[in-house]
Amino acid sequence: LTFKPVQEPPLIDDLEGGSYKYCKNHARDVCNWVLENDDPNTYCSACQFNRTIPDLSDQENFERWKQLEIAKHRLIYQLQKMGLSLLNKKTNDNGLCFDFVSKKGNNELMTGHANGVITILVQEADSVLREQMRKQFLEPYRTLIGHLRHEVGHYFWDRLIKNDPKKLEEFRSLFGDEKDNYSDALKAYYKSGAPIDWQQCYISKYATSHPWEDWAETWAHYLHIMDMVETAYFFGVDVKPKKLIKKIKTKVSFDPYTEEKFETIINICVPLSFAVNSINRAMGVPDVYPFVITPAVIEKLKFIHQLVLPNRL
Repeated sequence: LTFKPVQEPPLIDDLEGGSYKYCKNHARDVCNWVLENDDPNTYCSACQFNRTIPDLSDQENFERWKQLEIAKHRLIYQLQKMGLSLLNKKTNDNGLCFDFVSKKGNNELMTGHANGVITILVQEADSVLREQMRKQFLEPYRTLIGHLRHEVGHYFWDRLIKNDPKKLEEFRSLFGDEKDNYSDALKAYYKSGAPIDWQQCYISKYATSHPWEDWAETWAHYLHIMDMVETAYFFGVDVKPKKLIKKIKTKVSFDPYTEEKFETIINICVPLSFAVNSINRAMGVPDVYPFVITPAVIEKLKFIHQLVLPNRL
């Protein structure tokens, strides 16, 4: 199947007789997106954001990069669905780009975001190394798509909030004052950890470290939730327990990207995640969504929903 971003339906059976051409990375079997035939670009709207890719003559690098591309394409598709402006750093200083780099020979390289540049270590695509790091940092969840959603959250904080006094005030009322020293806050977090009662107001332990990280973690979870519900909607998933338990009964009958009220979305997500977590447990694998969403976290998620909603309605 071929993918045409933000098209209804987005899947195209084949290109024969059509007006499309494959992305250049299709030849490497890492991309199935297409462009219009008369588009001067050779890379699709996802691959165009790559600034750096690893040395592909190294087969290990290639396989890891392929996994990163799968996650990145899903991210770009979702940002397009959200109606967010995606500027490319190659042509705009305020734009976005990705550096997929190997840590080999340079131990100072880190996954992170700085001024629109999202750097991801290709080692993160190694499931064994990623699991070791997950345990090291006592995380319930660590995935490539999670990394990308978190880091792009930092980028959109700069784009959507930083220079808007009203939105900045709303942000601070929910997440705290971002002017608190970031470096000191991270040092304190890694030294002492999260407060005992962190789950009351935060989606993760790391979110307690600084308002910027709380925002990025919450943003990532907003994207998780929207993608889960959209996927369930696409496949016509309903949750109807044999024993009638109203709290975990739901029908996913709408595209979440068209829904104005976040409460409607979260009311779908809770029983949906309960059901898919139960399926995973039946197979002895980790929960799909091992997180508790409290009222305080819902208010933060709602803020993000209202912030991005005007871009797609």
